[in-house]
Amino acid sequence: MAVSTSTSTLPLLFLHRSTTSPNPTALSFTSSIRASPLRSRAAAAASPPAETLDLPSDTPPVGEGSGIPMPSSIGDDGEQLLFGATAGKETVPRACAQLQPSFSDSFNVSQEKIVIMNRYGEKLVGVLHEAGSKDIVVLCHGFRSSKESRTIMGLTDALTSEKISVFRFDFSGNGESEGTFQYGNYYKEVEDLHAVIQHLKDQKCDTRAIAGHSKGGDVVIIYASMYQDVSRIINMSGRFDLKRGIADRLGNDYMERINQHGFIDVGQKKGQSIYRVTKESLMDRLKIDMQSACMSIDPNCRVLTVHGSDDDVVPSEDAMEFHKYISNHELHIIEGADHRYSSHQLELANIVVKFARSG
Repeated sequence: MAVSTSTSTLPLLFLHRSTTSPNPTALSFTSSIRASPLRSRAAAAASPPAETLDLPSDTPPVGEGSGIPMPSSIGDDGEQLLFGATAGKETVPRACAQLQPSFSDSFNVSQEKIVIMNRYGEKLVGVLHEAGSKDIVVLCHGFRSSKESRTIMGLTDALTSEKISVFRFDFSGNGESEGTFQYGNYYKEVEDLHAVIQHLKDQKCDTRAIAGHSKGGDVVIIYASMYQDVSRIINMSGRFDLKRGIADRLGNDYMERINQHGFIDVGQKKGQSIYRVTKESLMDRLKIDMQSACMSIDPNCRVLTVHGSDDDVVPSEDAMEFHKYISNHELHIIEGADHRYSSHQLELANIVVKFARSG
């Protein structure tokens, strides 16, 4: 578990200090990617809410229709979502990501919307970006986010600019994929990811790495503890202690209330329900032993954890816990970065691309 420091290039650094203040617009990569709009999820249970919690004012309102929607522009973890339209297969010119000055000027990336069936008969919707390689990095979004999040789209551009193909998709109950959104649901999302990797294998594609942001980081760690078919795992801002962070969202007395009512409805000040936390879904999260999962990862599997020192959602101390229990592990702390890498997208892209390209 070697750790080193650096302020210029990006090897196995522990603390990455920016020598200049990064421009958050520098990672635009002339984005010509177009993705399908998001749509509402299946309806929540019809019984009246037991509790309604106030979410911050920037949480998107419930849209028309009967389903629990994905946000119109901002995910529940604060991720900016990007929109457009993708239909069938197309080839678009991709400007080179400005990660290093030696890269080629431009090349073409073919992108295709793909639908994959999970083990529950639900359609998972993803976009394959073919950049000239059968080696693919699969990108996994965070809690109530989607494949259109700013972090996912930025990494897509960075990886394809390095001629690494990418598959980004929506977990069931999120974005365009079928299914009902559920709190917790870690193991089901692991199975969604497994369905994706099996599909790519059937198409003679090799999954070079799986990368997850926020909750997606936990999903890829758990995946690696259960399956040994991917040799590189990238955990971006994942939470080690899943017992933490619940009270911030549900209130300090969440256990008492969920025992009393059986569920808690999370909503906005308007009283509209956004999603329901059932006792079963809460227990799904609380029963996960991340330490055991980390220690169950094959030592031949290389794992990278990236975390922001100023993460306002998951404390950077969690990254140190992953480093403590994963045997073949690299840790990068980006100084000043928040949970969404708002002003540090370029540093994140450099670290992820370097790890994905390494032998």
